Amino acid sequence: MLTFFRLVYILWVCLRHRLDELVLSGLQHPWAHHALRLARLGRVPRQPRGVRLRLALETLGPIYVKFGQVLSTRRDLVPADIADELARLQDRVPPFPSDQAAAIIQASLGAAPQTLFAQFQRDPVASASIAQVHFAVLHDGREVAVKVLRPGMQAAIERDLTLLRSLAGLVERLAPDGRRLKPREVVAEFDKYLHDELDLIREAANCSQLRRNFGPDTDRASLLMVPEVVWEYCTSQVFTMQRMRGVPVSRVAHLREIGVDIPLLARQGVEIFFMQVFTDGFFHADMHPGNIYVSDAPETLGRYIALDFGIVGSLSEFDKNYLAQNFLAFFRRDYRRVAQLHIESGWVPPTTREEELEGAVRAVCEPYFDRPLAEISLGQVLLRLFQTSRRFNVEIQPQLVLLQKTLLNVEGMGRELDPALDLWQTAKPFLERWMHQRVGLRGLRQRLDQEASQWAQILPQIPRLAYARLNHPDPGPAMRAELERLRRAQENANRLLGVLCGILAVGLGVAVWALTRGIGP
Repeated sequence: MLTFFRLVYILWVCLRHRLDELVLSGLQHPWAHHALRLARLGRVPRQPRGVRLRLALETLGPIYVKFGQVLSTRRDLVPADIADELARLQDRVPPFPSDQAAAIIQASLGAAPQTLFAQFQRDPVASASIAQVHFAVLHDGREVAVKVLRPGMQAAIERDLTLLRSLAGLVERLAPDGRRLKPREVVAEFDKYLHDELDLIREAANCSQLRRNFGPDTDRASLLMVPEVVWEYCTSQVFTMQRMRGVPVSRVAHLREIGVDIPLLARQGVEIFFMQVFTDGFFHADMHPGNIYVSDAPETLGRYIALDFGIVGSLSEFDKNYLAQNFLAFFRRDYRRVAQLHIESGWVPPTTREEELEGAVRAVCEPYFDRPLAEISLGQVLLRLFQTSRRFNVEIQPQLVLLQKTLLNVEGMGRELDPALDLWQTAKPFLERWMHQRVGLRGLRQRLDQEASQWAQILPQIPRLAYARLNHPDPGPAMRAELERLRRAQENANRLLGVLCGILAVGLGVAVWALTRGIGP
């Protein structure tokens, strides 16, 4: 019943903000035009369509706000007026009262903000779907940002996830592609990441890991800046980190004015993404412009700044190797290898004809090569691949859904920074270097170094184990004799069972004969 009432509420919000008019006006069909006239009943919405969509998403809650954030980066798929309005969801969601934020800080850290910090800015500087941020100064003079979880988030997300689970079950049972798309597994992945985002201690740990991957003592320090975590001021509801200063990556004109090399910035963004995915297997998975800034300080000018670490993705070694080989095969236009990888991974039925899958992938991807990013829509490529996958019963991999969403975000940011960026040529050299490191002498040395600690314990034992094994009697004859004994016992049991069945059959026959004789005339 709660799910039903939630669905009714969603429909009511959509009608209240006249989203029916928004949907019908976007359909190119005569029936849609007549339905639109009927729905309007002579009434014209007072607010622009982008404003109405943003307000509806804000009213429905955090899951829908995140959906709007993703849409705001897809200006090739969403009209400009809607994309501009949805961009407000990235860091300008209406804040909750500052008194509530102060009460949460006091309950979590054991003291009022005025006591914990030398200075505390009561008015939030940013407000998102899950939390809002206040600037503060520690007693030792360090400037920090204090992130406070919105009250009541757990109940709101559980309510919407219950509805999504029900809808996923219906899709799996009723839709022709339901089982192949694995909607319940996808919702389960979404559930996991949303609950991870509600635990700010987990977000602080994600931030710390990403900072370690791009720390000052690494060769990547010039690519990405990550704030330092102030652990003594962190709980599951409060996350305190170093304050970072920069310009949102979406303000391209301002970045160009202060001297940032925009084409280089776009290429570095792609490199950072592939580095996180394939080298680390640990990537920032919420890379919309509200979470990605660019440093404007003279000593770090043009360096990316990452914020908001509630959603991160991780990949296994199998996933990384499989994806890297797929990307390289795409970049090299080796569609036969793409087909082989899909069959070897078990993502398509083993009876799939390799040459048919190769031809289908070629038809999707070949038209998009040798074209600038401005003329390529990765969303359209994915859509055509999805249509092709239906034909070959490709199973959707839930663990890669987050990666696909992040890749779309990266493409959206790259399109805004430098429409002439060639995504293929930017990523190909990195992936080739990565594969060379994995399969070359350098990769072999790294794996030997990783296994050295285990070998150091095992190697000294090998002579003793070898002597014990050689000095031990050969168990082969005894095992063969035992197997022969078991075989004979099984044969005897089978013969006995056959005799018993025969006796039982004879007994039943005699009983039936006697019964028929007894009741005869």
